[in-house]
Amino acid sequence: MIRFAASALALSLLAAPAIAEPVAYDFDKSHANLSFTYNHLGYSTTDGRFGDWDGTLLIDKETPANSSIEFTINIDSLDTFWADRDTHLKSPDFFDAAKFPQATFKSTKVEQTGENQLDVTGDLTLRGITKPVTLTVDVLAMGDHPMAKKPAAGFSVTTVIKRSDFGMDKFVPYVGDEVTVTFHAETLVSQATN
Repeated sequence: MIRFAASALALSLLAAPAIAEPVAYDFDKSHANLSFTYNHLGYSTTDGRFGDWDGTLLIDKETPANSSIEFTINIDSLDTFWADRDTHLKSPDFFDAAKFPQATFKSTKVEQTGENQLDVTGDLTLRGITKPVTLTVDVLAMGDHPMAKKPAAGFSVTTVIKRSDFGMDKFVPYVGDEVTVTFHAETLVSQATN
């Protein structure tokens, strides 16, 4: 009887559906952009971007809460299309890039808020200061990439941060304290997953 029960248990475990693991995706940097904007004296909007960044993305399509992202940004890659301004923004008045060469984001919670929308909350570390930040993620597409012939996902990500929260309060309130960050990206399932 004990042998039969053990056999039945083994069979039931084998028959149980496997729990899906989150799948790793790689960023297609040729179709991605990390940018930011802020208000200048009420007269204009200044645009900038970071050209050097990397991330680790895990996607669980069935249970989005199990998805995660970690992101690293090279501050020295900042580009506002005006060299003198870039030099000033990298100085101790703002990013202090020599002392704090990287910014990082690590997700702590992923919540589906709509059919194709997520709130991704995580810890943003900038200039040595860590604060919670929530990203609004619009999932633009998920499926087989028509050219790469592999699973792909496309996103549009936005958030607003206060630079003064991270020790960058120079010229506030004349130069805007709120900075809008936007990230557009195509991702492809990782080679290691295939």
